[in-house]
Amino acid sequence: MHGLYTAEQVRASESAMAATVADGVLMRRAAGGLAAHLRGLLGGGYGRRVVLLVGAGDNGGDALWAGAELRRRGARVTALLLDRDRAHPAGLAALRRARGRVLPVLPETLDAARELVAGADVVVDGIVGISGRGPLRDPAPALVDAADRAGVPIVACDLPSGVDTDTGRTAGPHVRAACTVTFGTRKPVHALAAPLCGPVHLVDFGLGPYLGEPHARVLDDADAGRYWPVPGPDDDKYSQGVVGIAAGSATYPGAAVLAAGAAALATSGMVRFAGSAADEVRRHWPEIVATGDITDAGRTQAWAVGPGIGTGSAGRAVLEAVLDREVPVCIDADGITLLAADRALRERVHGQPAVLTPHAGEFARIAGDLYRDHGGDRVAAARAAAAELGVTVLLKGNATVVAAPDGRALVDPAADAWAATAGSGDVLTGMIGALLAAGLEPWWAAGCATLVHARAATRAARAHGLPPVPVPASSLQAAIPGALSGVRAAAAG
Repeated sequence: MHGLYTAEQVRASESAMAATVADGVLMRRAAGGLAAHLRGLLGGGYGRRVVLLVGAGDNGGDALWAGAELRRRGARVTALLLDRDRAHPAGLAALRRARGRVLPVLPETLDAARELVAGADVVVDGIVGISGRGPLRDPAPALVDAADRAGVPIVACDLPSGVDTDTGRTAGPHVRAACTVTFGTRKPVHALAAPLCGPVHLVDFGLGPYLGEPHARVLDDADAGRYWPVPGPDDDKYSQGVVGIAAGSATYPGAAVLAAGAAALATSGMVRFAGSAADEVRRHWPEIVATGDITDAGRTQAWAVGPGIGTGSAGRAVLEAVLDREVPVCIDADGITLLAADRALRERVHGQPAVLTPHAGEFARIAGDLYRDHGGDRVAAARAAAAELGVTVLLKGNATVVAAPDGRALVDPAADAWAATAGSGDVLTGMIGALLAAGLEPWWAAGCATLVHARAATRAARAHGLPPVPVPASSLQAAIPGALSGVRAAAAG
């Protein structure tokens, strides 16, 4: 697990650390790490053509100092100054001492700058730093476009320019980096906009002791592997947790099959199903105890409810029957729509060990204007919704956010989008329900299930070879055991 720190948090911690070291030390450490990574990327650097896109501020300084080091090692380095009057003075002087080339980008030099970018082996994005806001401004978009058209990789300093540090949002032209070299600690953008960052490499220059509580955290495979319940020698089917699944209908039997089957694959305890799709569940999963009514479902330690139950009176009756059990619950899909429309139901759930799993549209229904009120900050919006609703909120997306009522937040930056398929949310619901029944508290259950769900989607897409191909949710469901094996192996070391 690692933390994500906002721009404000990073600035405060760097100021505190800077007071204890000589002037310029932090930048030199950051630039040294950047230069080392670029040398590795270039296979040494001698004779390689490196172009620096240099804006105002410290990220431009990082690029210039790194360029100076590469130039001393034989690389052909050109700095394109996007704002020649505000380029970092010390970094610029260092590059000139190393006999690097410097070219201010003006209307009359723009074509030459484009040619330099297109002919480079690598372009370094030092346009804006963590304090930057809004899209790229001229002439930067033309130079970034030149690199993209020529297939020249762009290495971002700290974050891709034009992408918001704290929210990962874009509002116009921006950099899509081949990789990002970040300094001191990781920032929210690295998880919330992972596809724009590429692989992120951290240069650790000792900022850790100056960092406080992170804005959010990111789980890794080993975390999920350590927390995922596995049977011990004294366990039986009951002691590992019995989960109830209330999903599907005559119209949507697939939701029942997907949610219930995922719960069976997620743990080795017991799954009880209740609903009109009981025959379909038994046909696909003979090990699941399936009945037509919740009152006949027997004892359970948790429930998962919502996918495909409908939003009319019948669906409401199902949701109320589950809440009557007074055990931990995962509520998804139609269950969320029912909660959004009924304050009394929301009050029943408030403060209970529950997980809500909305996608963006469902989040808008149940959380109102929180997303807009927080300026598109998905972490802040999910955290506010969790506090207001008194439950753990899992806000789905390519980067899924899990927020607890006490303010804890996780971000899962999926490596791909293979889980973006109909029914995959039903699979996730069943997995979370199984973990709740096994005794995991809601925040951990939601976070671990989200990670393994994403890994299963990737495995399913790659099962037919490379490159991966789109697969349905049933294939994702079938890949759960392999994904669990992977995270358990990571936990074992």
